[in-house]
Amino acid sequence: MPASSSALHPSLILSPELEQVLQGAPEVRIPKNRAELIEWALGGNGADRIEVRYDTPANGSIVEAEVVRCRNGLAVNYPEPYMRRRDPDSMVVAGNFASDKPRFQERFKGTFEGMKQEVMDWLRGQPLIVQPFYAGGDDFGYAALLVCPLNAAFFAAALADLQNMILPENLPEKYEPRAVIYVAPPFRHSHCDGQQIVVHHRSPDLHEIYSLNLYPGPSAKKGIYGVLLAIGEEEGWITAHGSTVQVVTPYDNIVTIMHEGASGGGKSEMLEYPHREHDGRLLIGENLVSGERRKLALGQGCTLWPVTDDMAICHPQHQKGTKLVVTDAEDAWFVRINHVDHYGTDPILERLTVQPPEPLVFLNLHAVPGATCLIWEHAEDRPGEPCPNPRVILPRRIVPGVVDKPVEVDVRSFGVRCPPCSRLAPSYGILGILHLLPPSLAWLWRLVAPRGHANPSITDSKPLSSEGVGSYWPFSTGRQVDQANLLLTQIRKTPGTRYIITPNQHVGVWQVGFAPQWIVREYLARRGGARFRPDQLQAARCPLLGFALKSIVIEGTQIAQWFLQVETQPEVGVETYDRGAKMLHDFFVRELKPYLECKELDPLGRKIIESCLNGADLPGYEALLPGA
Repeated sequence: MPASSSALHPSLILSPELEQVLQGAPEVRIPKNRAELIEWALGGNGADRIEVRYDTPANGSIVEAEVVRCRNGLAVNYPEPYMRRRDPDSMVVAGNFASDKPRFQERFKGTFEGMKQEVMDWLRGQPLIVQPFYAGGDDFGYAALLVCPLNAAFFAAALADLQNMILPENLPEKYEPRAVIYVAPPFRHSHCDGQQIVVHHRSPDLHEIYSLNLYPGPSAKKGIYGVLLAIGEEEGWITAHGSTVQVVTPYDNIVTIMHEGASGGGKSEMLEYPHREHDGRLLIGENLVSGERRKLALGQGCTLWPVTDDMAICHPQHQKGTKLVVTDAEDAWFVRINHVDHYGTDPILERLTVQPPEPLVFLNLHAVPGATCLIWEHAEDRPGEPCPNPRVILPRRIVPGVVDKPVEVDVRSFGVRCPPCSRLAPSYGILGILHLLPPSLAWLWRLVAPRGHANPSITDSKPLSSEGVGSYWPFSTGRQVDQANLLLTQIRKTPGTRYIITPNQHVGVWQVGFAPQWIVREYLARRGGARFRPDQLQAARCPLLGFALKSIVIEGTQIAQWFLQVETQPEVGVETYDRGAKMLHDFFVRELKPYLECKELDPLGRKIIESCLNGADLPGYEALLPGA
């Protein structure tokens, strides 16, 4: 049956199935404003603490979350440590659309249709929140809807921040959702072995998301990312997994950098000012063998104008010239703060969150009712072991200098979490702080997208695994080859944008944190981008790393050569470097081979992958897809 106007609100055009749920529910509320959601999240009776609890057939009553009222917002904690970060295997799909993702019936007993009916029946028995929002922001206006149990109002408040919550009086005359999120936490226990499952069901006119858990990461955030990727797949564009910042030098020059990569790859950190030592200098790194510390004196740093934090829409309607153009797909940012472990680490973020202009939503932080929630006091997974994934949802409207319009990208950076590398422990941690990539190699890096060393955002702990195409593959519901082709087409159409790669955590035997990308950001902004004379570059010893720089000088300070060419570190050397390069090449071979089995792969993409598997040198990569 076709959708029709809802009795709940005359503007809502809902399916008969959803309309039956809403008519049968004991209570249905559409929030009138954000403040109302904050109160509902605490039970609506002035309480300071509430347990979000559900009955399950086999396990009895289960507390899924605890919500505490703090002076600066809501603090949400999950009793189960597993629920405090995203499971990279949380997505399953249902329906008959083409997809490389596991289907519901392949992983779990029973059929999706059977579970869906049970979810609908369960929701019909719950007091509900129905919240309209625009997926991707006002600029595109993809109508969407959240259907959520009233006692999980904190989840609705998180989504209201992350996307553009629409108040009832602002609904257009006809509002027919293109996407619906159904929240049904008990079903992860009854149907999914306690796993953090989110089911995507696509049909020609509707993308349904069944969030069987209350962690917003895989559903309210990455679930909507999946919706945008699916729409882009149909229309021929991409939502990139990257933060974007306009870097303004002390001389008023502006360079725009988009930093991509797997979760934990430094996207949020690209929007942060460098963390300085007590003496005001920037710590470049500490040698894990000798204990030597190298610092950089940076008197006046660049000013940062944030554009995107994680989801960057690359829509063709904005494309005018030869550079990639992006705009933010979110109204708020899901900021990971595990690196803020003491007062004074990030004064700007601390000031924004300790005394915000409006209540914020915090996750996985220590909280006391009526006290201030502090972003450096992380919840503990177990005694003495802090949760590696504390978060705060930061509305764009309170971020200083935020840019609300599409911007041209001068440099696309890719971040890689690297382990330490030494003769005693060879590894792929052979990246210098800055490598310039030709477009063909930039595409390959986005296909293999390494999660890398000690990823704090997800439950996976493998030493070197792939996040999948674009580093957004965990959120995509379709086929990898389609996204690979879209990425290659995008790179070919934007030759004016340059490509670099930067490591974080370690450069060889040096522990560096996120200093490389902060240093590179300051350096590239001061020199007007990533265009170099041939005499300033040399081919990296590992061809997959493109060009290495011969030298970097910032504000009169020379960066040591061993930070640029890791084989020159005495603790590493050529032989160990080459062992790391082989690890990296073997990883590329393993991740790229499956693409060659897809007959739909772009012919140029096939040539690039075959060249990599055959051990191409740097001139070979340059010839395949020349840059500007």
